[in-house]
This record gives sequence, C-alpha cells and structure tokens, in this order.
Amino acid sequence: MLEWTAQTIRLAILIGQYIFGAAAIYAILQLWPPRAARWKHLAAVLSWRTKKAPDGWLRMFRISRQRPSFLERELLLAGCGVTVDAAWYVFARRLMLLAVTGLIMIAAAWHERINAYVPTSYLVPGLLLIMLFLFIDLVWLRSIRKMRALQMTKEIFAVSKQLHYLSDSSLHIHAKLLRCIPFTRSMRLELEQLLAEWYHDAGGALQRFKQRIGTDEGLSFVETLDALRLHESPQYYELLRVRIADYKEKIELAKESRKESTSYFLFVIAGIPILYTFQVFIYPWVREGQKLFQSLS
Repeated sequence: MLEWTAQTIRLAILIGQYIFGAAAIYAILQLWPPRAARWKHLAAVLSWRTKKAPDGWLRMFRISRQRPSFLERELLLAGCGVTVDAAWYVFARRLMLLAVTGLIMIAAAWHERINAYVPTSYLVPGLLLIMLFLFIDLVWLRSIRKMRALQMTKEIFAVSKQLHYLSDSSLHIHAKLLRCIPFTRSMRLELEQLLAEWYHDAGGALQRFKQRIGTDEGLSFVETLDALRLHESPQYYELLRVRIADYKEKIELAKESRKESTSYFLFVIAGIPILYTFQVFIYPWVREGQKLFQSLS
C-alpha cells in the first residue's frame, strides 16, 4: 500500500514538472519579439474573399485594373452576384490559360510517352475545349448575368407588389421589408443583410444592397426604397406602382424572348429528321440519277 502511494506521488510530481516546464517555455516564447510573416502572400490567397489580389501578382501576369477588358469583367461579375475582387478571377483565368497552354505543349512534345497512359486524341481536344471555354468567358458571364437579372427582376416585382399592398399600413418601411423576405429566394441573403444593417446606417445599407444586386432593376428599386424611407407619403407609393408596371413589362418581354429562342431551337431540332430522311431515301436516288446521266454521256 505504501509502495503504491509512493509511486502515485512520484507520478504526480513528474506530471507537475512537465506541466510547469511547458508553461515556462510558453512564457519565454511569448517574450520573443514578433517576426514578420513569411507567408503573407499565402495569407492573402486564403483570405481572397475579403482582400484584394496583391498588386505584385497582377504586375507579374501583366494584369491592369484600368484596362477595358478588366473593367468589363468586373462589371459582369458584379452583375452575376460576385462580391469578391474581380482581380482574383482575372488572375485565375490567366493562370489557367498558361497552365493549359503548357500542357498542350508538353502533350505535343511527349505524345508517345503520354499516349501510353492517356490517349492524346482525347487529351488534346479536351485541353483545347477548356482553352476555348476560358477565351469566351465573356459570353457565358453575360448569359449568367442575364439569367440572374431576370430572377432578380421577378423577386423585386414580388417584393414591390407586397410593399404596395402594405401601403395603407402604419408599419415602418423596415418592418414592411421584413415581411417581404418569404417572397425572395435569390436575393434573400442580400435583403437580410440590408435589414441587419438598416438601423446602423440606412443610407449606406441601401447603397451596399444596390451594389450586391448589381442590376438596373436593383438600382431603381433601391431609389424607390430610399424615397419611401425619407418620405412616407402616398405619392411615392404611386411611384412604386409605376415601377411595378415597368418590372412586369420587362418580365413579359423576357418571356417572349425566351419563347422565340425556344421556337428557333425546336425548329433546328425538327430539321434533323428531315436531313436524315434526305440521306436515307433521297440521296440514293440522286446517286442513281448521276450514274444514269454518266452512262448516257
């Protein structure tokens, strides 16, 4: 019993020595003067959502924020709902273009060795397709912005109708917008953030809400909300009613354009069986006629 007690005491003393030794080493390290971060660029990459791309990286890849191509992509990304620095996208696109170009050159130089693992007849067309996709990024960015703008217009139309319905209510505009949240889906996060920032700085919150939406309809909607915030009067609700009519007209025009595009697509699809019929049934007769005329001549 005494031997077990002595072993327990020695073990407790040993554990205490390790604990106090670790605490002493930690205290000494805290007194060590801080050093500059070695991996500050890596930290910038990890925090790309909130920080801008380093200017040194942009100069290295010959990327300028003043170029028209950069400004156009920045505008398109804002219209697509991207709130991070557009330079990260341009930098990643340039890096991927260089990587794909390098892979194509390697595949051309070492095609015999690479063909043993991956058929170059599949690899090279795939890389060329990726490069084409990167080159025409403005096309699909415009398409994404157009689809998002239409969805935002529909939700702004629904919210505006609900605000007009609550025009006779004595509620504050903040409370009215709070009741409009169930009518949103794509811009629900932006609307919730607007309402959270409202009582801190309503004007600044509306401007940030306008930037996050990034569409023309969002600009007119924010102007109407700002007018209702400053002047709660029936005249501004009449302005809201006019805006509702404009939103409805734009939605109808978008529907008509979509129907027209669908009809063109269906027309092209309907032409495929006609071409197949020509190949199967008509083309043999044409060939036979050509042979007959050749024999007569």
